[in-house]
Amino acid sequence: MLGGLAGLLLGEAAEGLKWLGDLFIRLIRMIVVPLVFVSIVSAVAGMGQVRRLGSIGGRTLALYLATTACAVVIGLSMGALFQPGVGVSFAGTTPKAVGEAPPVVDQLLAIVPLNPFEALAAGDMLAVIFFAILLGAAVLVQGEAAGPVRRLFEAGVSLMLFITRVVMEAAPFGVFALIAWVTGTVGFAVFGHVALIAGALVAGSLLQVLVIHGGLLRLVARLPALPFFRGISEAVLVAFSTSSSAATLPVAMRVAEKNLGVSPTVAATALPIGATVSMDGTALYIGILTMFAAQAFGIELTLAQLAFAGVTTVLVAVGSAPVPSASLFMLAAVLSTLGVSAEQTALVVGFMLPFDRPLDMTRTIPNNTADLAVAVTVARWEGELDAETYRAPPIE
Repeated sequence: MLGGLAGLLLGEAAEGLKWLGDLFIRLIRMIVVPLVFVSIVSAVAGMGQVRRLGSIGGRTLALYLATTACAVVIGLSMGALFQPGVGVSFAGTTPKAVGEAPPVVDQLLAIVPLNPFEALAAGDMLAVIFFAILLGAAVLVQGEAAGPVRRLFEAGVSLMLFITRVVMEAAPFGVFALIAWVTGTVGFAVFGHVALIAGALVAGSLLQVLVIHGGLLRLVARLPALPFFRGISEAVLVAFSTSSSAATLPVAMRVAEKNLGVSPTVAATALPIGATVSMDGTALYIGILTMFAAQAFGIELTLAQLAFAGVTTVLVAVGSAPVPSASLFMLAAVLSTLGVSAEQTALVVGFMLPFDRPLDMTRTIPNNTADLAVAVTVARWEGELDAETYRAPPIE
């Protein structure tokens, strides 16, 4: 609230505060890769039984794909309901060319790193997760012979969580600066320019978070949803202000363990995977923009085209980077299935890019709540959830 007020008062001068927000994001992103690496290795090594690795991983991926598919359906439905592309004019829009999306086979091959140290240095999360699971499984199979390695990674987790707590002391200042910058330079009037797309996104996000994620907790995990939403507020605010699922990961892991009662084993396995492959907000937004482009260019969509676009959107969302505005540059793969040319796609991206930051902040929230809802559900299934902690007031 103070950041929004400061942005309105300072206007363009709020740009001078951006460095403080950037510093906060850099601090968080600094700890993401080492935290994910040591947490996954420690979690897998401490599972006790090899079969539990497949159980947790399989259930996690299945739920992430299910929630992402629901997000695509909601996005396409919101686009059809709000009709944001009807009568739109691209006059004055500067096209923004996007590169071709890499083939799915190449994305899958890239999961296996040629050099694990290079993947760690580059922050290639899927490759880091793959190597961490492999290393953790090796420690698990070796048993007591690899005991010193297991204890080393357990100590590493403790150290990284301590650093995370220290970094989070700067959260109020970083969030203040980011909100002031966005409000001062872009302003709330941005939603007036793209009101229908913004309305479709907000409505779709609410449906995804309250109905899909809340329903997952209530109907599948058999837990009340209210303690969940009460306990994740800190992670949601960081997700909203940073627009990055990766940057929110350390906070989400802390919230999952301390406020929701998820065991470190499940939190360290499900949440890093979710920050990389679970992009409900991205899928939702791409679905809306798919309908926007079809309406703007007068394309009559058949049921088969919608289904194909939906499947492509799920794949694109899974491969989307967990960083701000990444989803805009994944549009080409989806729109090409509808016959939209590269030049037309560049127009859509160029039209949306100036207004994307507030929309990106909004769609990062479903990404984050999906990760946490799935982690709670998997923990419940695996008997790794402390129900008393889940229902208790969140720890300050």
